Amino acid sequence: MSASWADRRVLITGHTGFKGSWLSLWLGAMGARLTGFALPPPTRPSLFEAARIEQGLHHVEGDVRDLGAVVEAFERARPDIVFHLAAQPLVRHSYSEPVETYATNVLGTVHVLEAARRVPGIKAVVAVTSDKCYENREWDWPYREIDPMGGHDPYSSSKGCAELVISAWRRSFFAETGPLLASVRAGNVIGGGDWATDRLVPDLVRAFEQGASPLIRSPASVRPWQHVLEALGGYVLLAERLLAGERTFADGWNFGPSDEDARPVSWILERMRAAWGGAPEAVGDNTPQPHEAGLLRLDCSKARTALRWRPVLPLAEALDWIVAWHKAVAAGQDARAVTLGQIGEYQARSSARSRASIAA
Repeated sequence: MSASWADRRVLITGHTGFKGSWLSLWLGAMGARLTGFALPPPTRPSLFEAARIEQGLHHVEGDVRDLGAVVEAFERARPDIVFHLAAQPLVRHSYSEPVETYATNVLGTVHVLEAARRVPGIKAVVAVTSDKCYENREWDWPYREIDPMGGHDPYSSSKGCAELVISAWRRSFFAETGPLLASVRAGNVIGGGDWATDRLVPDLVRAFEQGASPLIRSPASVRPWQHVLEALGGYVLLAERLLAGERTFADGWNFGPSDEDARPVSWILERMRAAWGGAPEAVGDNTPQPHEAGLLRLDCSKARTALRWRPVLPLAEALDWIVAWHKAVAAGQDARAVTLGQIGEYQARSSARSRASIAA
């Protein structure tokens, strides 16, 4: 990362969520002047409240489904760059609330991009979608940025639709003038401070803290698991290139783990149990379940070649960091300090890897 974030005006939608909270702390630590636009935190507890994210930014409560509120927030903030993270992020919730899912993930993206079009001075937009935006054929080959959009469930479909919206705005309105617009598609992000429901790692943490046996739905399902800082590190690297005016980077980008870290649910469970120490064994959940993808991998060669982005944390170590985060906070340590400590350690490792790569 460069020092170019000092006094940079940044607007983050969805800053009260898990990824948005980590990103807000990271950019704030690098000196950015932050405005956050979001609904209240989606969970109790939340990283936003536990790490006192509101202390480091101008907090604006609002809904991306309200175009007027989005435009007003952009006009007041006058950002140099926008990170659009606000979303309905859960596959299973999308089955019970499909209208909310499409309204937030598709129309909300339209509103953010339209605000970026109307408000002058914005140099770049990084729009966060999902690895699930691709038409998943359940095959062994990883998906590339040029593969078709799709999605079986409402959540995945809504993210594919959001990618089509981003492409339309890029080609129709931002091809020659206006902000440079990129979309980013990360794998299953995990990290300390995630208390979402119906997500594997938070469900495991809750069960282990209570001394209960976790319920496991699909032990053979394979996902591209990665620590949240891996994805955010890619977003920040990409944003720096966009802010430098490099138009060729205004495109879609995959950020996923190394091939060996695309692991089944059963592997995550056993590694987390070992890291926690003495956690109860899991119980299979045999109740009828809505469809979820069984196999999904990302091809990240584009980011590794063009951005020189590489994963820093092996998956086993990422899980250790999550256990360490939750045990430290449960023992009374300050969540903000613990989170910033992990950010600092990640930055140090990332910088060391970059130096070693250049020397080689």
